[in-house]
Amino acid sequence: MLSTELKSQIQGAYSRFLEAKGLKARYGQRLMIAEIAKALGGISTDEENQRSGDPAVVAVEAGTGTGKTVAYSLATIPLAKAAGKRLVIATATVALQEQIVHKDLPDLLRNSGLNFSFALAKGRGRYLCLSKLDMLLQEGEAQSATAQLFAEEGFKIDVDERSQKLFGQMVEKLAGNRWDGDRDSWPEALEDLDWTRLTTDHSQCTNRHCPNFQQCAFYKAREGMSKVDVIVTNHDMVLADLALGGGAVLPNPRDTLYVFDEGHHLPDKAIGHFAHYTRLRATADWLELTAKNLAKLLAQHPLPGDLGRLIEQVPELARDIKAQQQFMFSACEQLADFRAGEDAQGRERPQHRFVGGVVPEHLLEMGVELKKGFARLNDLFTRLTELLKQAMDGEVSIGIASHQAEEWYPLFGSLLARAQGNWELWTAFTSDDPEDSPPMARWLSLAESGALFDIEVNASPILAAETLRRNLWNVAYGAVVTSATLTALGTFDRFRMRAGLPRVAVTAIAPSPFLHADAGVLRVPDLRADPRDAVAHTAAIIRELPTLVEGSRGTLVLFSSRKQMQEVFDGLEREWRKRVFIQGNLSKQETLNKHKARVDSGEASVLFGLASFAEGVDLPGAYCEHVVIAKIPFAVPDDPVEAALAEWIEARGGNPFMEIAVPDASLRLVQACGRLLRTEEDRGTITLLDRRVVTQRYGKAILNALPPFRRIID
Repeated sequence: MLSTELKSQIQGAYSRFLEAKGLKARYGQRLMIAEIAKALGGISTDEENQRSGDPAVVAVEAGTGTGKTVAYSLATIPLAKAAGKRLVIATATVALQEQIVHKDLPDLLRNSGLNFSFALAKGRGRYLCLSKLDMLLQEGEAQSATAQLFAEEGFKIDVDERSQKLFGQMVEKLAGNRWDGDRDSWPEALEDLDWTRLTTDHSQCTNRHCPNFQQCAFYKAREGMSKVDVIVTNHDMVLADLALGGGAVLPNPRDTLYVFDEGHHLPDKAIGHFAHYTRLRATADWLELTAKNLAKLLAQHPLPGDLGRLIEQVPELARDIKAQQQFMFSACEQLADFRAGEDAQGRERPQHRFVGGVVPEHLLEMGVELKKGFARLNDLFTRLTELLKQAMDGEVSIGIASHQAEEWYPLFGSLLARAQGNWELWTAFTSDDPEDSPPMARWLSLAESGALFDIEVNASPILAAETLRRNLWNVAYGAVVTSATLTALGTFDRFRMRAGLPRVAVTAIAPSPFLHADAGVLRVPDLRADPRDAVAHTAAIIRELPTLVEGSRGTLVLFSSRKQMQEVFDGLEREWRKRVFIQGNLSKQETLNKHKARVDSGEASVLFGLASFAEGVDLPGAYCEHVVIAKIPFAVPDDPVEAALAEWIEARGGNPFMEIAVPDASLRLVQACGRLLRTEEDRGTITLLDRRVVTQRYGKAILNALPPFRRIID
């Protein structure tokens, strides 16, 4: 149970914060603090201060305007410190991450009386690798002769004048302590192409063996992290850490209290982390190149002992696997038309999904051979990198000097990573699915590859539930999941299924302080066109839209398909089109900025957007006085992971439409409606151009799950 001392510490911090800011307590915020404190304040521990008993997880849906960052921080910071644990706050977007680090936590520190330290944790890819920078600035081609052999692996050496100048500026700023090597703190935007040459990943990093280790921006940042109370990071970083067993980059999960903000993204992010793919033609080319490069390397450096013997085995093995890849390509080509262009349904990326995740016997046999081949290749590269590590340590003599081993290690590390990725794909593609669990989704899709087409082979879990249960909920000291949209159709059932929340997890809803019925109207006009008849529905939107949005300064029109968005835009009168900014012509941020500038100048402005504009877009006041939603946002039926999940639910006697499609669409619709009211002063209208919320049986449930706006149904 929550101790009296902790309870008064949390309450006191909240009171001080409100007083210092001149704010009134919000019911939803108070409720959220209380629910988190109650659920996580009484975790029982053993003699080693590890959680004993059931997992401690609390999921809170906090409506827009609740002030959830303040609520969960005020509750969890004292709880984590009292328990001797670290707090990790993970978000789904960089924007929220930066807001928490630069605005919310400093604000709390100043005004709540709580004493805590915090730091931002980023992946290695956000930091400069000094060794890569050195290599790029070396004049002599001789030092990088080996890297030249591996140019296609990302070790490109040609440096043009512009890049030379940029890299020179970086060295100057680093030397004068005017830059810390963090991509995000470089004064101008850096091109991805430039940055990829300057950064590294764990497979290429020589770690303590690197001559620049003491000055390494990534390791300096990581060292700073080990001393703070609160670490702010993203979902991907937490999941990557958990995939490595936990405690590899972030603190050990058993010593961590997690907060997952924007938590509705967590299940999909987790699926992405445990999904695998490979491209058949590209991998065959890579194998041929590797064989050629290593044969060249042996010709340049006759190597004695184990090192030479191991490298000698690679070219022949790589060419054997390449031949198997080509057989697999031919076999896959027979299953669908993978040439570029649209298929009969107008989908642009031809696909072939294996029903029930079951791969035909002949493909399975080839897949098993590929798995064996990549396992052997993986083993060879693992042994080679181990030898190079020993040479860098000076433990053994392997026939090359330690500086040579240091130059070779990143090259062989990248080869190992690619071989391992292929081995993981073919393992997942050919493994037997446990009878009582959901199967893997397995499919082939078209991948553009220059003038030639390529076939991508995919294998992905269809639910993250078991993965999150095993790697996160069951091992963490405690966890909070929060978002404005965790429920669907008024219950947490959808999120429980997808995220595998423990049976004992506490769920709560902290209501928004907005008075929806006073602030907004939800209107469902009768367009006399069924959304399932795309042609008639599009024609009706073109006809009615100008009249519908008349009088609004800022309007956001949300579409479920790019095709319909473009057709509506093309069908509008030329003069009216001038007030529309359509998603995709410019970057998302630039589109929003231009829209705001037009509204600021007193003109009416209309934004046409897709799913990414229905969530996370903040347009307060006049920037968005009217949200028009073209259709109930049902998912596109050709997503192979969702299709495989629907198939599995049906096979178990369930109804995938009511269990997946309707709750998912309801959730997306709530998110879209959330664009209207961003502050307590906002007012406006939501117009839904889809009568199915009135005419279909499931429509009533979707309608009742929407925020309680005043309704006008024509």
